[in-house]
Amino acid sequence: MLKKLTIIILSFVFMFCIFVNNTYAVIPASSLSYEGIDVSNWQGHIDYAQVKESGIEVVYIKASQGTNIKDAYFDINYENAKANGLKVGFYHFLTAVNTQQAEQEANFFASVIAGKTPDCKLVLDYETFGGASVEEINLIARTFMEKVQELTNKEVIMYSDLSNARDTFNRSLAEDYQLWIAYYGNYNNLANVETSWQEFIGVQYTDRGRVNGINGNVDRDLYTEEIFLDENSEIPNNANNNQPINTESIEYTVQSGDTLSEIASRYGTTVQELVDINNIRNPNLIYPGEKLRILTNSTTHGNEERGTGSIIYTVKRGNTLSQIAREYNVSVEHIVELNDIENPNLIYPGEKLRITESNVTELSPINNDIDVYYVVKSGDTLNSIARRFGITLNEILEYNDIQNPNLIYPGQTIRIV
Repeated sequence: MLKKLTIIILSFVFMFCIFVNNTYAVIPASSLSYEGIDVSNWQGHIDYAQVKESGIEVVYIKASQGTNIKDAYFDINYENAKANGLKVGFYHFLTAVNTQQAEQEANFFASVIAGKTPDCKLVLDYETFGGASVEEINLIARTFMEKVQELTNKEVIMYSDLSNARDTFNRSLAEDYQLWIAYYGNYNNLANVETSWQEFIGVQYTDRGRVNGINGNVDRDLYTEEIFLDENSEIPNNANNNQPINTESIEYTVQSGDTLSEIASRYGTTVQELVDINNIRNPNLIYPGEKLRILTNSTTHGNEERGTGSIIYTVKRGNTLSQIAREYNVSVEHIVELNDIENPNLIYPGEKLRITESNVTELSPINNDIDVYYVVKSGDTLNSIARRFGITLNEILEYNDIQNPNLIYPGQTIRIV
């Protein structure tokens, strides 16, 4: 009898330990003391002097995506953020669907950031999984981070929303790599939810932040001191990368007789953009042999805006919003809301507009005379769904009586209109 009782007690203790070990509430690793932002080509030119004066201390910069897309503003953002005394970090948006591609992307990321000196840990942004199983997803993530760490000698951390931190990424990954979590709400509520992680070192709390020096919305973040690297050293240039880099930018050497207006016209940009990007004090004074960085007037494809599938369109002379909307099969109102345009009749050549891709079927114009429903997929957030359909988060909350906007699950049906 005693032996049987002992077995029962030990079994209970064992089951209790398993339960405890798999129900982590996630809290900050230490005090959330550092105000931050994360940026990409979507923000365009940033006045980092004003950003610094606004109280921002840390800026995470998109470096690359896939195996050949270098963010057009990466070098510019890095140079200007550093020049104004901000702490910088780099992130890569992963598109790999197997471990071989994950290694290729790790090589590419390392090659893009080679020669630069980050202050913060490197980041993997992995949100779209291409039908991979949970086991495959975790293996792909680990392969990428291990390879990046090997190539750069820098620590790597994971960026994830709550849904994936809870349901997709496993405990083994969480034990080896720290977490920067996206949670749009009161981050103190994270202490009441379960994830594979016990703590986080950064929280992205909104994608609708406003900061002086940045035109339009920007992601806002809070970080703990654990976000910083233990030592500041240059990323070595030892990545084995044979893929061509699509930077969407070029370096131009000024020729005798050139003017900024002629160069701007030739490359489909504006004098003001050339002035901003190259820190030109006198736009009437350039000289032969001077090097100018120019962002080319080609559409920059990307899926980095939290899985929304979008492009950046550069307005050309004679364009109107209605014309652009027709071309991309979206509504004028959709473009206006997405870009916070105050006057839809006033756009100018060189202006960059975020436009939803026409091949994303959920983004077709909505017929308000019928109810539209959407089935939540793994990795979705209410913010990404709202952006996908060109409506507001509050509208989704109201239509569906949702009390907690951070708690949705795959298979759930959401009413859109």
